[in-house]
Amino acid sequence: MTAEGMNNGGQRLRELLARPGIVRLLGAHDALTALAVERAGLEAVFLGGFGVSASMLGLPDLNFLGISEMAEATRRVAQRVSLPVLADADTGHGGLHNVAHCVRELRQAGAAGMILEDQEFPKRCGHFAGKRVIPGAEMARKIQVAAAARGDSGFVLVGRTDAREPHGLEEAIRRANLYCEAGADVAFVEAPLSEEELRAICRQVPHPKLVNMLAFGKTPSLSAAALAEMGFDMVVAPIDSVLLLARAMGRLAEAFRQDGHTGALAGEMTDFAGIKELLGLQEFLDLQEARDKPAD
Repeated sequence: MTAEGMNNGGQRLRELLARPGIVRLLGAHDALTALAVERAGLEAVFLGGFGVSASMLGLPDLNFLGISEMAEATRRVAQRVSLPVLADADTGHGGLHNVAHCVRELRQAGAAGMILEDQEFPKRCGHFAGKRVIPGAEMARKIQVAAAARGDSGFVLVGRTDAREPHGLEEAIRRANLYCEAGADVAFVEAPLSEEELRAICRQVPHPKLVNMLAFGKTPSLSAAALAEMGFDMVVAPIDSVLLLARAMGRLAEAFRQDGHTGALAGEMTDFAGIKELLGLQEFLDLQEARDKPAD
């Protein structure tokens, strides 16, 4: 991805939000899975803390990742795909100065925007039990600081509340509106429990809205078309690449343990020609050939 494209990521994401329909963000956990998302023709890619923590560290989503590690993961993805990249900033990794630092780091890494949430530190995955949130006014101040740090760059701020579980839907909706009034561009109520709760969010939050369609999560799975009809503007499937990979690697390891080769699963793999094409091998070989070609 070019430096120009990186700088315009936020504007491109805003243009997608302004169009009719819903923006689909499939979660990737590294540059290879992001390339696959791009190849599928999706509009944007999400880089979440759950996936990066699992793939980079082999650890759960419990704040083991620091902002430097998340920014580096974002940089690797943003440099390799042309899609806008929405990155996960968790709770901002500390106080107000840390929130501003998150914005600067993720912007410089090429992110089009970031999600900032109101959980206490250390946070948990949004669909884990036992979440606790900071006061709404404290989170609103974090949003204000993040908005000031992004300036006029177009960097998109998603204000996420995890208040549904500990304080109920009414409080979660109140916070979603408060965070948008403080400067967030998009509201995100995490883990609503029913279709009616999804509809209530759309009725009562008059701002652009993101919804999480987490596989095996607490929120019922609905189609992108149904969510758009309700009034959602963005839908994310955040960790499915990790879930799929974990199962696939388990099956691959078992086949190799039994047979000493993986031929039994060959039909489920991208072939060698396909992976070379996905990785852009020929483009790099062409550069090498051009360099080695004698000048006339």
